[in-house]
Amino acid sequence: MLEVRNLTVSFPDETERIEAESVNKAVKGISFSMKRGEILAVIGESGSGKSMTALSIAGLLPETAASSGQIIFDGSDLMSLTKKERRIIQGRDISMIFQEPMTSLNPVMKVGKQVEEVLLLHTDLDKAERKRVVLQALEDAGLEQPEKLFYSYPHQLSGGMRQRVMIAMAMILQPQLMIADEPTTALDRRIQDQILTLLKEINEKKQMGILFISHNLEVVKDFCDRILVMYEGELVEEGTPEEIFHHPEKEYTKRLLASIPEGKKERSTDQIDRKKVLLVEHLNVYYPEKGGGRKQVIFDANFAIYEREIVGLVGDSGGGKSSLSKAILGLNICTDGLIQHYTEYPQMVFQDPYGSLNPVRSIGWILEEPLRIQRKLTKKERREQVQDILKRVGLDRTYMDRRPSELSGGQRQRVGIALALILKSRFIIADEPVSALDVTIQAQILSLLKELGREYGLSYLFISHDMAVIHEMCDRILRLEDGRIYEEK
Repeated sequence: MLEVRNLTVSFPDETERIEAESVNKAVKGISFSMKRGEILAVIGESGSGKSMTALSIAGLLPETAASSGQIIFDGSDLMSLTKKERRIIQGRDISMIFQEPMTSLNPVMKVGKQVEEVLLLHTDLDKAERKRVVLQALEDAGLEQPEKLFYSYPHQLSGGMRQRVMIAMAMILQPQLMIADEPTTALDRRIQDQILTLLKEINEKKQMGILFISHNLEVVKDFCDRILVMYEGELVEEGTPEEIFHHPEKEYTKRLLASIPEGKKERSTDQIDRKKVLLVEHLNVYYPEKGGGRKQVIFDANFAIYEREIVGLVGDSGGGKSSLSKAILGLNICTDGLIQHYTEYPQMVFQDPYGSLNPVRSIGWILEEPLRIQRKLTKKERREQVQDILKRVGLDRTYMDRRPSELSGGQRQRVGIALALILKSRFIIADEPVSALDVTIQAQILSLLKELGREYGLSYLFISHDMAVIHEMCDRILRLEDGRIYEEK
């Protein structure tokens, strides 16, 4: 069904674009093939070229990219087609689930209209039939109350719900090839299993091929037929899950597998003589609704977080975890009850790094901004602190001049973490801080968060769907279920 031959994707240097040698190659002449109905995984570090390979096949590379090679799909070379010819294939025969649904969905268009747009472009269905198909697709993607969601805007949905809308949009025409770029990143384990089961069912019934990009190696191991391993734009190894996970040949693949969290941590629940950094008592959180009403999402929450403590917060997608964290930081004021902070400048690492970073500003400007507001520093001192925090999260000083759109998803997440750390707050809420990262970078970031916690006496409220990460990182675990907080013993 698909054959990629010697695919190269490069980004000519802006200052020396006339020199052919001055290019940054994101993909370096890779070749592979897919059979009809096959589920093929692509794994590797952030920036290894996984997404650029997927975007090449989907015909969605940025205009600044230069590509060469051949992409043979169903007998036709996609690279040789005109934009109009390729547009017929896009969406109908090849669909894509993007890594960051908030930035992929139109913020001013209701969900139903966005999903329906695919049907408008590629079918002759009437309005009533289109709506019926859209509602069924939303329900098939594990979304409750599809009629209500049809008239909702993306910002009114949780991160996991937005991801499921993207999945519904990609599945609605049952294409020959679905490219899934981290399709379950924002989903809790229960919904993740539902989505993977659904994708598997469609794959088997319709013989739909799935190119599955993921950093969750446990999902890849159980879900895919074959695996490609990429590193620095090159294809370094390929094989079945059995070959890759149990008999890896390349050193890089072995390092990748060794980075999987073990989910082990010695815990101490003794808070005697430890100072509080946060106290929450009888907290109720609401969302305002049309007509002056409000919907309650958190009921009578009571808990405390102490200095040098990492507290995990787990629960279903859309269950209110992000709503609770935003209320704690004053980003949602529709609340009652007590929220008492005992530290200055509490910060948050947001779930969607691209949506939380200013797209028109450089990374250096974004990281300097809190220092300009809160501290009387010279420009030289601010830049030195920015360079230092970038180094701490694994990025060098050259990233100061880049914009968020020029970074991979994992790199943007690291900038988001740097932004939360730059003021050296003693309390940080980390909302899925490693969900967009591959396991090697994930391990580095988790290690960094723990190291900074020890060095500066930090405390974290750590939100994640990955229970292995939660058990590895956290001293205590809070579970949010039906809007109520329970502490796990």
